[in-house]
Amino acid sequence: MPQFNFYSAIEQIGAERWNSLRSSDYPFLSYEFLFALEQSGSVTPETGWQPCHLVVTEADLAIAVMPLYLKSHSYGEYVFDWSWADAYQRNGIEYYPKLLTAIPFTPCYGPRLMFHRSLDNDQQERLTQQVVAAMQQLASQYNASGWHGLFLDQDSRLLDKDKYPELHYRLGTQYHWFNRNYRNFDAFLETFSSRKRKNLRKERSKIAEHNIQHRFVSGAQLTDAMLREFYQFYQITYLKRGRSGYLKEDFFHLLKNTLAEQVIICFAYDMNHSETEAVAGALFLQDSKNLYGRYWGALAEYDSLHFETCYYQGIEYCIRHQLQRFDPGAQGEHKIQRGFEPIETWSAHWLAHPGFHKAVKRFTEEEEQMLRQEMEYLRQRLPFKQAE
Repeated sequence: MPQFNFYSAIEQIGAERWNSLRSSDYPFLSYEFLFALEQSGSVTPETGWQPCHLVVTEADLAIAVMPLYLKSHSYGEYVFDWSWADAYQRNGIEYYPKLLTAIPFTPCYGPRLMFHRSLDNDQQERLTQQVVAAMQQLASQYNASGWHGLFLDQDSRLLDKDKYPELHYRLGTQYHWFNRNYRNFDAFLETFSSRKRKNLRKERSKIAEHNIQHRFVSGAQLTDAMLREFYQFYQITYLKRGRSGYLKEDFFHLLKNTLAEQVIICFAYDMNHSETEAVAGALFLQDSKNLYGRYWGALAEYDSLHFETCYYQGIEYCIRHQLQRFDPGAQGEHKIQRGFEPIETWSAHWLAHPGFHKAVKRFTEEEEQMLRQEMEYLRQRLPFKQAE
């Protein structure tokens, strides 16, 4: 019989045990990434993220693992349920704490429940059903309002609506770039209509007019001084919104030390002032197929600098390294005109209170219908040439 064990720190599980169940080099579910979040103090009970990671064992062998947190708020999730929390409050019911399976501060879809390679499809299916039941039991134990699984991989067993009628499914939209074997950036631009191609080239020319140069620095070459410089950029982005960034500076140093082969920073230099002191930077992670744009910031405002540093440099990097997909981060319809295509993201939700079941079901169904209409409209606005 499988045993379900919950751990208050990923360090208690250990890198070898956790990573033994990874089936890909998707960086965000690696032990190293999650450990850096916890070890740096970015993800702790004090910041509203109480780890309670799930490890399923059988005869002392770990056969499944899943990141899990007990949350006292909804910050840093990017699937917004504030209206649900408000509805609970208006009815005199506590919404927090809640159980959350997600990668903190990371709206990148991917695997969330990992299985041992010895398990066949039927065994994985049965175990997934047991995991959902375990989440419900744990929610009762913690008096949590429910469980939420965010940015689930498209082929996740948790997205099988027929098998999990107790779960509500929310559709979301992001904008990703896909590499269709482009030789270079100009070849990508050749797929644009003439007017859209001209607009994008004009935008990129502003960077040359500013005499700004970009340089990618991989994790192994990143120095502590570079990381401190980037952390300043990162904090500036959040301070403009009136608050500090979620992540502590140690997180970036730990990431560089443990995931060096998957971390890259693109620095921008104003050559009119200094060839060694950057004015902006964007941090990316990558795996064997994809590039993920995560954090960015700048010391000063330059026309089109954000688009160049975060989007166009990322596209060129993908073409150069033959990566298939570029996920530049959540939100932003402005990405459409720059060749990023709308894609679906999915999350699954279970709420313990039966009185909210019908209301949330209706909400998610109406939201999905609205989003599908919006996505179709956005597809019509893509800059690509129309097929004849």
